[in-house]
Amino acid sequence: MKPMVTWILIANGARGRVLRHAGPGSGLSEVEGLEFSQEPKRAQDIMADKPGRSFASAGHGRSAMEPRTDPVEKREADFVKRLAAFLDAEREAGSFDRLVLVAPPIALGALRASLNPHLAAMVIADLNKDLTKVPNNEMGKHLDGVLAI
Repeated sequence: MKPMVTWILIANGARGRVLRHAGPGSGLSEVEGLEFSQEPKRAQDIMADKPGRSFASAGHGRSAMEPRTDPVEKREADFVKRLAAFLDAEREAGSFDRLVLVAPPIALGALRASLNPHLAAMVIADLNKDLTKVPNNEMGKHLDGVLAI
């Protein structure tokens, strides 16, 4: 009988990795080649130019225009969407049976919103934590109560 394979996505807005769990007592193992990252940047690094200027609606003054979206949040949301698209492709390939999402609040919300219904149905749990810097050998204690490691 084939074991029930659970993937655990541990991510934030700039990094992510996937761990594999094949049932009680099997422990966690990192899925080779499934580490994702992008260099974290501040808004001033992304938007190197000065903001545009516009005339005031009354009078002769001019003022700087603010960007319509936060460039850092947009960049992180795009990263999370790419993770969701990758997971969906792996779902279609049958790489895993269940999914656990572990991410801080903003990234977790963006990740949930990016999942298609088929992938969302495979999510058995989500943890609202940033565990991207936690070593794999210590991950079991954070996932206690979610999986029987």
